[in-house]
Amino acid sequence: MADVFLEKSGPIAHLVLNSPETRNALSLSVIHSLMEHLEALAGDVDVRVVILRGEGPAFCAGHNLKDMVADGADIHTYRELFSTCSQMMLKIHTLPQPVIAQVHGIATAAGCQLVAACDLAVAETEAQFATPGVKIGLFCSTPMVPLVRLIGRRRALEMLMTGRFVSAQEALEWGLVNRVVPKDQLAKAAMELAEEIAQFSRYTLAFGKDAFYRQVDLDETAAYSFAKEAIAINCLHRDAQEGMRAFVEKRAPVWRHTASGVTS
Repeated sequence: MADVFLEKSGPIAHLVLNSPETRNALSLSVIHSLMEHLEALAGDVDVRVVILRGEGPAFCAGHNLKDMVADGADIHTYRELFSTCSQMMLKIHTLPQPVIAQVHGIATAAGCQLVAACDLAVAETEAQFATPGVKIGLFCSTPMVPLVRLIGRRRALEMLMTGRFVSAQEALEWGLVNRVVPKDQLAKAAMELAEEIAQFSRYTLAFGKDAFYRQVDLDETAAYSFAKEAIAINCLHRDAQEGMRAFVEKRAPVWRHTASGVTS
């Protein structure tokens, strides 16, 4: 079976890392496969939410060090790996659909980066997170990019400079994950969160996700300048007009697309 595969259930897609023997390490081929699936999902009007998960004992252990120390590896090898991986992480942010990380086992280095790059995350109680590159002389420079933006400087630096494992509970307190549940409830909890979101307009979710990331690093004045124009434009869309009228008329809104891709 492929090292990454896609399953769809109505408006929810499961994007699955499927290299359990390497703890779902992000080799260049895996990254390219993820990119291909993300690009396909971007144009899939039937999908409103994506759950990203891993097969086997771990969510994702980061890059495969065996590949990184292979004979012939040079600066061009490393630039290609980290450039492609960065593009994939950014693709998650630009994907129209919200992406939920479903985390079990460990999420280390680029695997922790992957969790931080997702829009939301649900973890099981025994999950652990780390950016341990410092322990092998390789500072986790690319994982720190989404990590510091999510949990703040002090906490990110602690993870980056100690390389220690952070528990699921700490990750919850720090804002790295949204929810922590027992392992046997993980899939259900991720699906429930996805279903809660998937009931809403695909257009509105995509518009809102894009707007969120456009304003999040702006200063407050610039953010308001952007947001007031964004919400004015949003008001004119068919789904917003339908939603407002449905509220006033005390009925359920009818969004432009259902899970089958047609108006209901």
